Amino acid sequence: MAKTTFIKDDSEDKSKSRGAGVTVRRIIAYVVLIILTFLCLIWFYILFVNCTRSKGELQMGGFSALPSRYFAKNWDGMVHSTQPIIRGMFNSLFVAALSAFLCTYVSTMTAYAIHTYRFKGRDTALTAILAVMMIPTQVTALGFINLITKMGMMDSYVPLIVPAAAAPATFFYMKQYMDSVLSMSLVEAARIDGAGEFLIFNRIAIPLMKPAISVQAIFSFVFNWNNYFTPALVLKTETKKTLPVLIAELRSADFLKFDMGIVYMTIAFSIFPVIIVYLCLSRNIVSGVTLGGVKE
Repeated sequence: MAKTTFIKDDSEDKSKSRGAGVTVRRIIAYVVLIILTFLCLIWFYILFVNCTRSKGELQMGGFSALPSRYFAKNWDGMVHSTQPIIRGMFNSLFVAALSAFLCTYVSTMTAYAIHTYRFKGRDTALTAILAVMMIPTQVTALGFINLITKMGMMDSYVPLIVPAAAAPATFFYMKQYMDSVLSMSLVEAARIDGAGEFLIFNRIAIPLMKPAISVQAIFSFVFNWNNYFTPALVLKTETKKTLPVLIAELRSADFLKFDMGIVYMTIAFSIFPVIIVYLCLSRNIVSGVTLGGVKE
């Protein structure tokens, strides 16, 4: 009887020590997460503080923990700037939204074709698509400019939007995710019921792919929103330029016209659409994690 009691007490001690270890690990995890969150958000706070400071205050240097009183002045300077900042924001929004839609939809459709169809040269096509990821954009820039110049597409949004549909990295992500959530038995059952391929793709594959589509839509939107290289080469008309190009022109202005407060205000203003897109799409990432098809 005493032996049984000893074993029971020993097991209780082990469970208590195990619970204490879990508590310590949880505390360490929360501390690390709080530190990482602080390091990620502090730069946004500094940016928003700087956009409330005047040109003189910014030239004096140093860090200010509290906002200043020049927010309205910097906002008015940005709105009435010689550069069409507000128009540039709508230009960036138009290009980034259409590019994100084309990128995610076409990439998902390509992944669906590779995933569901078995044809000769399938593996070769997959390898060729992935090999394109190894080619930097800057390498093909000269040929790209020569091509769109011959096609008469310079100073238009078409060269910025249409090529976004060919996104090998997005395709690869969609293909890997589709392999785990879209069962072939589900596709075959829909075909037996008489559904066409486009109906299967839009009504079955797309809902199952919502988390992956949301992730890649965010990445694609942010990339095209912040893209400076290609718009700077293609767009020439001032009212057609996107926001990153206009911000670069503000920073390269001569000393008398240069106002760092307006530049900070413009940069802070350009972040809000990205935050809104993330807040709108992030809920699909969380709610769609458990969404899936039937198992083989």
